[in-house]
Amino acid sequence: MRLILASSSPRRAEILANAGLDFSVISSAVDESPLPGEKPEALVQRLANAKAELVIARAIGPSIIIAADTVVVLDDQILGKPHSVEDARRMLQQLSGRTHSVLTAVALVRLPDAERREFTETTSVHFRPISEEELVTYLDTEEPYDKAGAYAIQGLAGRFIPRIEGCYFNVVGLPLSRVLAELGALGWSGTF
Repeated sequence: MRLILASSSPRRAEILANAGLDFSVISSAVDESPLPGEKPEALVQRLANAKAELVIARAIGPSIIIAADTVVVLDDQILGKPHSVEDARRMLQQLSGRTHSVLTAVALVRLPDAERREFTETTSVHFRPISEEELVTYLDTEEPYDKAGAYAIQGLAGRFIPRIEGCYFNVVGLPLSRVLAELGALGWSGTF
């Protein structure tokens, strides 16, 4: 049974590849705008499900589709991907010296019988205070601009994060251990 990653995220693909999984990628771009009043948990699950549904229509043969969506949440507000330097600066200033949550919803669908597994993983991320000099230097890199919350824990921003509570890979974009457990529950028996 083959695995299909329903994502164009290089970070999710890297997580699976580094874990020794053999998979193919089918892009699944969806409108990621929240619905009015939609809670972060509901948003990420809705988006993961929508990505899975797009790929179900294009998948051929026995397979398991892996779809996910990740958001950064501070004070019940979603910090999306910044659209400008000012957006990134504002987000990082909000995160400085504080703890926030990273939520990743995953939808796994086994084909052809459409058996599903869905879950949301939450990780708490603690940021130390970021100085103005560090902020300016970080904003001069390319790193903050295509990441939820304007940072990459696996990159330069790791220096701002003294600790996390929960799954590291969840913050990168895919909670690997839980995904592997759920794949096993769907009958996948891949090995290294």
